[in-house]
Order: sequence, then C-alpha cells, then structure tokens
Amino acid sequence: MTNHEMLEIAMRQSAEDIGCREEDFRADKNVITVFKMGTKARKYLKEPITCTLVSYGNNIVAASINETLEIVSEYVGKFEFYHCFETPNMHWLNERLIEKGHKICFMAEYYLPDINRIPNLSCAYETRILKQEDFGELYLPEWSNALCKDRRNLDILGIGAYDGNVLAGLAACSADCEDMWQIGVDVLPKYRRQGIASALTSALTKEIINRNKVPFYCTAWSNIRSVRNAVKSGFVPAWVEMTVKPANVVDETILLSDISSMTSFYSV
Repeated sequence: MTNHEMLEIAMRQSAEDIGCREEDFRADKNVITVFKMGTKARKYLKEPITCTLVSYGNNIVAASINETLEIVSEYVGKFEFYHCFETPNMHWLNERLIEKGHKICFMAEYYLPDINRIPNLSCAYETRILKQEDFGELYLPEWSNALCKDRRNLDILGIGAYDGNVLAGLAACSADCEDMWQIGVDVLPKYRRQGIASALTSALTKEIINRNKVPFYCTAWSNIRSVRNAVKSGFVPAWVEMTVKPANVVDETILLSDISSMTSFYSV
C-alpha cells in the first residue's frame, strides 16, 4: 500500500463521514455542503452533529445542517482556510452559533503513516501480539487510550510490552471503519520515557498495513507527548477536523469530563 493509496482511502472515509465527495478535499476552493453522515461513517461518530469542518491542507470542506449553513458558509469565506481553525477567529463563529443553540465541540489532528518512514524500533521489554480475545481483563483506566470499553467489539489487534508478567505498555487499534484502524497507546508511568510507546506504535502500524488496512492516529493539537510519538513512529499530519454540536450536548460533554477528572483525582 502506497502513501497515495492511504490518503485516497482517508479522503473517501472523510467524505462518507460528512456527506461530501472525495474530490472535494482536493479542490482549490472551499466547499460547503449539507451534513449527512453515511452508513459507513466512522463508528465512534455520534449524532447530533451540527457541522464539521475538514481540511486536508488544500481547502476546507464544511458540512452543516441547514439551520447553520449560512453562518458556516460566511465563516469559511471570511478567512484563509487554515485560519478557520484558530482563535480569535473561532470566537466569531462560536458567538453566532450560540445564538442558534450550538457550540464548537471538538478539534483534532489526524495522522497517516509515511510508508517510507516507519522505523524499526525496539524497547527493553518483550513484546507480544494480542488479539481481541486477549483484551478481556485489560479494560482498565490505565489502558483507556489503547482500548475502549464502550466499543469492545471494535478493539481488534494490539501489541503489548511485558516486564516479566507485568504489562508495561500497550498499543491497540480499533476497527473504526471498513478500511481504517485507529491506533491508541498507553504506557504505565514508571515505564515512560524508555521508547516503549514508539516501539509499540510503529510495530502495530506495520501489522495493520500487513492486513491491508490503513492505520491512523489522532491527537489533540496540545498533546505534545502524543504528537511526538506519532512523528517518531513514522506518522505525518494528514487532516484536521472541527466539530460543532448542539449546545446542550457540548455542555453535557464538559460535565462528564469534569466528573471523570474528579473521579481520577479522588482515586489517586
């Protein structure tokens, strides 16, 4: 599988996710369309979704419900496309969305592997390939980036680093869509800064490609540690997304995040 083929598959998937055409991401001008999640959209995407802005570096493809289509169209036409993902410009959009009961919710950067840059990395610990049947007792907070207990059926393949009988690090992937598997990785605190995360991520990337699937990796732009792991493991930035949802859904998401943080704090 070539880099070009992987990028084409990713664009095709993004088109399925928001209801546009694959070629829209290659256009030399912004594209505005009505949001419609396809039947083969990424399985973790949850409606209601008001609007999604996607850029592969050429333009913005903005898919919006009819209620906010005019606002989104004006916003995308107001700034250079790459400035639409920056403050203070985003405040302009959010203020107008709030008037209609919607808010900006998520922003993320997505990475694809450079087939010529995936390194052969090793760590000081034994590594083992894990299958879905091996994950049963691993749905614990310390492995919450690698595995998702709410979508266990999608966690399909992993590689663990073992210090004797202790699982020190885990990279695993979820079959989030038909042709693309998303990688997540966790390392126990005492084993960090030893190259475990990148060794596991790069090895799992190769295993996924060998199965004729496209590995992809997602980070928040501010998660420098995760970004460094992506780069060290042979990944390069491929596309970015910003998602708008109804205000009550955003507020509920913030509340759940606060509760989760408090639970973690009090369990220390």
